[in-house]
Amino acid sequence: MSGLRYVYAVCRPFGSTLPSQLTGVAGVPPKQLTHHGLVAIVSAVPEEDFSEEPLKAHLEDLDWLSATARAHQSVIDALTVVTSPLPLRLATVFRDDSGVRTMMEAEEETFRRTLDRIEGRVEWGVKLYAEFAESSQPSQVSPSTQVSEEPGAKIAKGGSGRDYLRQRRQQRRAHDEKWERAEEFARRLHETLSEFAEDARIHAPQNPALSRASGRNVLNAAYLVPRAESEEFVELVDRTKGEEPGLRVELTGPWAAYSFSGPAGQEGA
Repeated sequence: MSGLRYVYAVCRPFGSTLPSQLTGVAGVPPKQLTHHGLVAIVSAVPEEDFSEEPLKAHLEDLDWLSATARAHQSVIDALTVVTSPLPLRLATVFRDDSGVRTMMEAEEETFRRTLDRIEGRVEWGVKLYAEFAESSQPSQVSPSTQVSEEPGAKIAKGGSGRDYLRQRRQQRRAHDEKWERAEEFARRLHETLSEFAEDARIHAPQNPALSRASGRNVLNAAYLVPRAESEEFVELVDRTKGEEPGLRVELTGPWAAYSFSGPAGQEGA
């Protein structure tokens, strides 16, 4: 292979073959590179796009980044069907095969330990969204009521300022109670799923502007589950859906164990 080496993942040798039509980054089919009983999944990529300076520029281009991430993920998804890969970071690139082997040798102990932990397991993602209507004004206030925010201001007309403030307090209390229920539901859901899974990670809530998901993300978690027990895990999540009005549970996966690819107890790459 000519060009630089793009590395998708490291895994143990597997008997199955990847789909013949599978292409990776830059439209190049991935290949296996074996070293000391470990396999790196690699493909050749052009220097004009993946050497240091061009790559830095490309990583600022959202269209290029999105296309590269999709190609990267398509290879990881195909690997996850036939083995338990340890995914590497997007745009992990080396000069040549020798550079990949040097990396594998330097990280061999860590790779083997992590592969032992994720062997035969997949990652499931669970997100909880709260879809409560936000209201900054009481639902029933006389249009003649005018309340000034300034200290010492008087009610302009209608004499209903006390009712208005009481309604505001009731709304705030109801709003707080909804969020308390949402947080309690998230806590119980995570405890239940963590007891079933072999390991779990809680990630930062997703930014709605980036995820484009409706509602506020209350729980964003990943669970490491034996592949053979995945159906039972999915059923467990499904039973929680619709339990609490205004809350939406979303399940994604199965994925390669991205969240569990780092050292034990740490978030993965």
